[in-house]
Amino acid sequence: MRKMAALSLVTLVLLLGACGADKASRQDDNVLKIGFIYETMTVERWQRDRDIFVAKAENLGAEVIVKDAYEDSQRQKEIGMEMIKQGVDVLVIVAYDKDSLKDLVRYAHGHGVKVIAYDRMIRDCDIDFYISFDNTQVGRLMGESAMAKVPQGNYLILNGPQRDNNSIMLNEGYYSVLKPAIDKGDIRIVGESWIDAWRDEGSYAYVSEILNSGEQVDAIIAANDQLAEGAITALSENRLAGKVFVTGQDAELGACRRIVEGTQGSTVYKPIDILAEGAAEIAVKMAKGLEVNSDTVVSVGNYNIPSIIYQPLLVTKDNMEETVIKDGFFTYEQIYRHVP
Repeated sequence: MRKMAALSLVTLVLLLGACGADKASRQDDNVLKIGFIYETMTVERWQRDRDIFVAKAENLGAEVIVKDAYEDSQRQKEIGMEMIKQGVDVLVIVAYDKDSLKDLVRYAHGHGVKVIAYDRMIRDCDIDFYISFDNTQVGRLMGESAMAKVPQGNYLILNGPQRDNNSIMLNEGYYSVLKPAIDKGDIRIVGESWIDAWRDEGSYAYVSEILNSGEQVDAIIAANDQLAEGAITALSENRLAGKVFVTGQDAELGACRRIVEGTQGSTVYKPIDILAEGAAEIAVKMAKGLEVNSDTVVSVGNYNIPSIIYQPLLVTKDNMEETVIKDGFFTYEQIYRHVP
């Protein structure tokens, strides 16, 4: 009996010690720690977000741990749990799958760690903050840009992955513009696909298939500039680049070059500096235990999430200098390098 009592006492001490160690790990060095989890670094814009966020957070006195989940939901969860064990005060997440992170959010809250959804909403759980651009408005701008150039004709729609909440919001945005013309018969949707990844391979294959079927295409709405790039590659192989209007979003360097060269009609510019620096400021405040107030609330299911929503800008050949170049997003020389 004495041995059993002693063992029980040792077990209790170890358990209490483990709990104490977990709390102490986040307090022992008084360093503010922020974990930033990406879905992938293959998309150009995420590299820019990362660099701006890290620079701003470090300037505010925080240490940032950045990890790439390589487009794997399970890996995002594992990385998040590991970061919590390493003592982060806040998790900032670019969600690969809008529905897959509920367990991680609960685990974080159980360990006193705040969670910020960066650019993409994490659905059906009580995250602490959401910061993004108005993605429905991004879709509207894309639809308006296409309609201005091609008020009548055959359209292709290239959506992003359905697991990404932004894809759904974009789709709602451009259909809100296109629907009256579709109902009148002025616009005919000759093909629509939800591309499984935000990369050009899937859009190239799909657009090639449509063109090879003999279908005439007058305009393509691509959910981002990489999908636009794949579409334009397929158009080029059919000697249609510059003859079919193509719009995208993110204002990637390649897209800006295609716009001034005439193969892409427009892109939607989201000033990433504002988003990344704003998120860094919020994350540092939360890490310090300060209250973060917001006048904007986004309702997701049963949850009302405090949010900051920024406005995007349409970029065409006509306003390239007044937008991305003026903001220093890219230089004149970078964009016009292939233009005589």
